[in-house]
Order: sequence, then C-alpha cells, then structure tokens
Amino acid sequence: MKLEEMKAEGNVSTVKQFVLLGFSDLPNLQGFLSGVFSIAYIIILIGNSLIIIITRLDPTLKKPMYFFLANFSFLEICYVSVTLPRILLNIWTRDRAMSLLQCATQMCFFLILATTESFLLAVMSYDRYVAICHPLHYILIMNPKKCIELAAGAWLIGMPVQIGQTCQIFSLHFCRSNQIDHFFCDIPPIIKLACEDTFAHELSVFVVSMLFAAVPFSLILASYSKIISTILRMPTAQGWGKAFSTCSSHLLVVLLFYGSAIITYLRPKSSHSVGIDRLFSLFYTIVTPMFNPLIYSLRNKDMIAALRKLFLKA
Repeated sequence: MKLEEMKAEGNVSTVKQFVLLGFSDLPNLQGFLSGVFSIAYIIILIGNSLIIIITRLDPTLKKPMYFFLANFSFLEICYVSVTLPRILLNIWTRDRAMSLLQCATQMCFFLILATTESFLLAVMSYDRYVAICHPLHYILIMNPKKCIELAAGAWLIGMPVQIGQTCQIFSLHFCRSNQIDHFFCDIPPIIKLACEDTFAHELSVFVVSMLFAAVPFSLILASYSKIISTILRMPTAQGWGKAFSTCSSHLLVVLLFYGSAIITYLRPKSSHSVGIDRLFSLFYTIVTPMFNPLIYSLRNKDMIAALRKLFLKA
C-alpha cells in the first residue's frame, strides 16, 4: 500500500493513526524477511514451550531454579508475541497502519514485559546466590511460597508505572509526520513525532529506565560478586566447575539482554542511525529470546537428561 503521511494544517490537524515503516525500505527482501521471522517465531514458541513442559513433567526439575526458568520461558513467549506477529502481519498484508490505541497497547505490553524480564533475571540471580553461598539453607530460604512471591513480584512490579508512562507519552500532541521509522511502537521514535516540548517526558522515561533497569542490574552484579567470591574460596577445581556451570547459562542470558539494551538506548545520539537502531532492537526483541532455550538446555545437564527422557518416551 502507499504510505500516507499526515501533516499539520495550520497547527490544527492531529495524527489519528501511525504507520510503522518497519522494513518497507527493503522491498526486494520482503519474502526473505517473512521466512526468517516466521522460522524465528516458531523456534521461540517450540523451544520455550518445551522448557515449560519438561519443568512441569520431570520430577528431577522440581526445584526453584527451574520454576523461575519456566516463568522466564513463558515470559519470552509473551515478550516476542507483542512485536513479531505484527511484523509478520505488516509484511504479509503490506498494511502498516496502526491506530493510536493499538500503538499504545503494544508499547504498554512491551514495557511491562521488558520490566518483568529485568526483575525476573534479578530474581534468578538471587536464587543462584542462595544456592551457592548458602547451600545448607537453600531449601528453607527458597521455599515454594517464597518462589511464588518473588515470581509474582517480578510480573507485577512494572505494571502500574509502565501503564502510567504509556498514558503520559500518548497524552502528547502529535501533529507532524505519522510515520514511525521502526518495526514496533517504541518510546524514542514515538516521542520524535510530538509537536510540543518533550523534555519532561524524556526525563520521566530516563528515571523509569534507571529504576527498572539499573536497580535489577545492580542486584544481579551484587549477587554475582558474592557468588564469584564464594567460588574462589572453594577448595577444589571440581567445586569451581560445578558452581560455574550452574550460573553460566543465566549469566550469558543477562549479558545478551542487558548488553543489547544498553547499546540500543544508552549510546550517544550522534552515533544513532535508523539501520543500526533496528538491528540492535531486533537482537534484544527476537534474537536473544530465540537463543535462550538453546543456552539453558545445551549448558545444563539436568535439562539435557530431561529432554532425552521426554523424547525417548515419545
């Protein structure tokens, strides 16, 4: 379809809908992108669903670590489903228009789930801290009630703030272009379309980002500093290897998630370009969730054994 651009007429006209440009600047690659994104979505759905299934069915995985991993896998399915189906729909139908309500809804769910991921990664690092630094009290501390409370807290903590932030952003007056040069409704490209002073809104976004990204990341760093300190005091190399093997998968996922998000949002504005921004956004919204099941299954002996049992029974 032809992309229509709505412009202000005498400062009266306002944007009634947005147009997600996405990958429309690559017309010759639409079929290829459709295939790649479809395969990626299938891998994410199957891989994370398998983790949820085996952690529910295998009695050897009835541990806090795998309870949080099942939550994380379900989160990844939800997280990707906020953006990827819409990308595919835009490619298949070539209809890239979104109402303000649809755009606000997508942004709100994306922000809530990103916040949940940030805090759930912190909860998972706390679980590893207790397991390695306080092994004799692990079962007592990480009891079922405590695990449910920690998981529920991670899921719920961002909801009121991110709903409020979304309402605040969409209270802006949009009267310039309605074209979003991105593949989903993210905060920076939306704020660019506002035709009023956005300093207060940008400051609010920065404060919320620091609260919901920097705080969990600091907790993760604190947990792993204690873990590394404890591991280095272990008398045998075998103890080192066992302790590191239980943490390596989670640490790798943390580095992928926070590394790509930090590069996307915190690098200098002078180094920003549409192509690079989209590439990094693809990495933390699609690529990382696609590799997470592989990271957790291939680097975990219990998960490998559970998968073998599941497929041998089948």
